[in-house]
Amino acid sequence: AEWQPGGIVDFIHHAEGAQASGSRALGDTQWLGDEHISADYLHLETELQGSDPELLARTRFVDPLVAQLLRQREGSSHLQALLRGRTTVDFLFVPVSDASADDPDRRGSHWSLLFVYLRGPTGPVAFHYDSIDHYNHNFAGELANSLGATLMPPPRMKQQRNGYDCGVFVLAATRELVRRLQQQAQPTLDLDDLVADRQALRNRLQR
Repeated sequence: AEWQPGGIVDFIHHAEGAQASGSRALGDTQWLGDEHISADYLHLETELQGSDPELLARTRFVDPLVAQLLRQREGSSHLQALLRGRTTVDFLFVPVSDASADDPDRRGSHWSLLFVYLRGPTGPVAFHYDSIDHYNHNFAGELANSLGATLMPPPRMKQQRNGYDCGVFVLAATRELVRRLQQQAQPTLDLDDLVADRQALRNRLQR
């Protein structure tokens, strides 16, 4: 029988187990799957644990499967459960997919990134980074709205020049924003000079 989530904690445990058992090998032109994004986010958490545990405590890298759950209408309550016991969290990095949040047969073909700052002056705000113009704009808007965040005008984002590197851009954007957060209290948000290095990602996934 198909697994049915009993709650956000069960869903997270199921997601982590699924990603751990998935293949992390990445071909030259292969689209990234949930397992690749989840694995690199885990790498980044480990790196921050050693270099900047304070920032890690303030940051949540959301698993792609959990991100789909957060897109649902009750996303705000799911977010509260996701952050339970982590009162210091300021930043969320959420991969956005154009897959259906309700129909498992409608699988997505494009990734983008929603960067959420939970401590805005008037409440949470979200910034959407899309490497194909505004392809996922509506999905990012749904997610931001579900999380109770105001979707801000999009920062500038480097555009991909092929049909398969969107997930690489998401992970590169996440890492660049984290790097800036480590260096600046109020980092610049435009990523028009972003370098999306597939080989560097492949090397990390092979560790």
